[in-house]
Amino acid sequence: MTIRHWVAGNGPAVLLVHAGVADSRMWARQVADLQVDHQVITVDLRGYGETPLEVGAEYSDAGDLLELLDSLGLDQVAVVGASYGGHVVLQAASRSPERFSRVVLLAPPVDGVEPTEDIRAFWSAENELFETGDVVGATALNVRTWLGPEVDDEARELLRVMQQRAFELQLAAGDVDNEEYPVDPSVITMPVKLFVGAHDFRFFVDGAAALAEALPDVDHVVLPWAGHLPTLERPTEGVTLIRQALTI
Repeated sequence: MTIRHWVAGNGPAVLLVHAGVADSRMWARQVADLQVDHQVITVDLRGYGETPLEVGAEYSDAGDLLELLDSLGLDQVAVVGASYGGHVVLQAASRSPERFSRVVLLAPPVDGVEPTEDIRAFWSAENELFETGDVVGATALNVRTWLGPEVDDEARELLRVMQQRAFELQLAAGDVDNEEYPVDPSVITMPVKLFVGAHDFRFFVDGAAALAEALPDVDHVVLPWAGHLPTLERPTEGVTLIRQALTI
C-alpha cells in the first residue's frame, strides 16, 4: 500500500511527518515557505487524512516512510517530525540512519520514559468518552489538550477537523498491527534539533530531556510559550522555527 503524499518545490529534500492528532494539513504554512527553495514532501500516515486504514492491517509507519523515499528515488532527506510523527522518524532514522541528513523533532514520545499523572488522566478521560461512543466529545477533548495557551480559533478548528478524520478512519479499522522498529539513539548521529514546549505534558518535557542525553549531536530547545504543537500555536513563528532548524 502507498501512503498518500505530496511533493512541492525544488531544492534539497525535506520530509514533514505529522502529529498523531493531525495530518499533513498541519504543515501548510511550512510547505508554503519551504517550497521556495526546497523539495517538500508531506504525507498522511495510515489512518490519517487521505490515507485509509484497512481492517486488520499489518504495516509499519516507519517502514512506510522508508518505502516512500525509495519510491521517490531519494537517497537522503532532512526530516521534521511532530509528536507521534517524531516517534516514527526516530524509528526510521534508527533503522536507516544513512537516509537522513538532519532531523528536527517536536515533542516526540520517548521509549522508556514513564507516563506522568497528567497524561494518564488525559488517557483515562479520552477512554471514558470512547466507551460511551462520544467521538465528538473525544475530539473536543483532544483539541483542548494538545494546543497551548496562545492558539487561535483557526488552529483549533483545523485540529478538530484533522482529529475527527483520524478517529473516523481508525475506529472503522478496529484492531491493527503497526510494527514499531526499535529506536537506537546511538546510531542517530546526524544533527538533531529537538523542541519541546514548556506548557506541554511533563511526559514530553521529561522525554525530550532523556532523548537529549542519549543523542550524539543534539540541540535541545524548550519553548517557553508553547504547548504540544508549536507550529500551529504560533504559525508565523513556527515557519521561522522550522526553517532555522533545517539550516543551523
